[in-house]
Amino acid sequence: MAQLAPIATALGAGASLYSTVRQAQTQSSNARAQAAAAQQQEAARQQQLAAQQAAETRAREARLAGTTAAARARLAASGVSPDEGSAAALTAGLERDAAAAQSDSDQVFAARLSAGRRSLLNNDGSLTTWLRAGSSFGNSLRNLLD
Repeated sequence: MAQLAPIATALGAGASLYSTVRQAQTQSSNARAQAAAAQQQEAARQQQLAAQQAAETRAREARLAGTTAAARARLAASGVSPDEGSAAALTAGLERDAAAAQSDSDQVFAARLSAGRRSLLNNDGSLTTWLRAGSSFGNSLRNLLD
């Protein structure tokens, strides 16, 4: 009977080790699936933000073109050359304001993209599972040697 105890302990350690390895594999596959889903969601969010940014840029450019054309037409109608003097300063000011608005929009866009970024430090716990398996196996071997 005393000879069966080490064999039973070895079988128990093997079953425990197998169970721990299977648990680690399951956790790892779940973590990969969650990471893939999160990555797809992040890509979709980034595409949506990029499309929104492009639409806002097109609208801003259209407003600038319309405002500049209207200002130039009013100036030309009043007999002032729109490419000289204060008229040129007016159109240059409109373009500077539009460039500043675009810069602000780009900064907001970059901040919104970075706000959704997942941490690179997220762990799936797989190392912990392997350490537990090694500890369990070590304890079983120590019991066999005692």
